[in-house]
Formats: sequence, C-alpha cells, structure tokens
Amino acid sequence: MAPPNSPRKNDPIVSLARYSEVGFIIPAAVLLGFFLGKLLDYWLHTKWLYLVGLLFGAVVGFTQMIRVALSASREGDSGSNSTPGPDTGPSKTKT
Repeated sequence: MAPPNSPRKNDPIVSLARYSEVGFIIPAAVLLGFFLGKLLDYWLHTKWLYLVGLLFGAVVGFTQMIRVALSASREGDSGSNSTPGPDTGPSKTKT
C-alpha cells in the first residue's frame, strides 16, 4: 500500500510535471553540449568543436526524450490493464 502523501501516477499534476520535462530536455542538452564545445574550443584553440558539442547535445536530448516517452507509455499501459488476462499470467508447463 502506498503512503498517503505519495503522488499517484494518474494525478494530473504529476502527469503535467512529467510531460513538461520533455520541453526542457532537448534545449538543455543542446545548450550544455554547445557550451562544453565552446569551452573545449577555447581550451584546445580550435574553432569547430562547438558543432560537435551541439550535435552531441541534440542526440543526447532526443535519446532522453524518447526514454521518458517510453517510460510514460509503459506506466500508462500498466495502469490501464491492472487485471491480468488469460494470456498474461505465468505459463504453466509440465517439467
């Protein structure tokens, strides 16, 4: 049994917080990659590493966004199907 003060998974505020996180993941990852690339450019006296950091940040941001979306999808699926059906239970095989 869940503690009385813990947020429920189907609470609208919890859902809003989870989905608003997606809007911050990509820009934060891209900006972090850009600034780390600029820092490496300054440190190594180059002029192109900011592009590598920018692309790396975009890839990391999209990857994290997909992970968040898939985990939210799995939680939504498990919440809607709370009772196991005849094919979802453990298989009974003779050994």
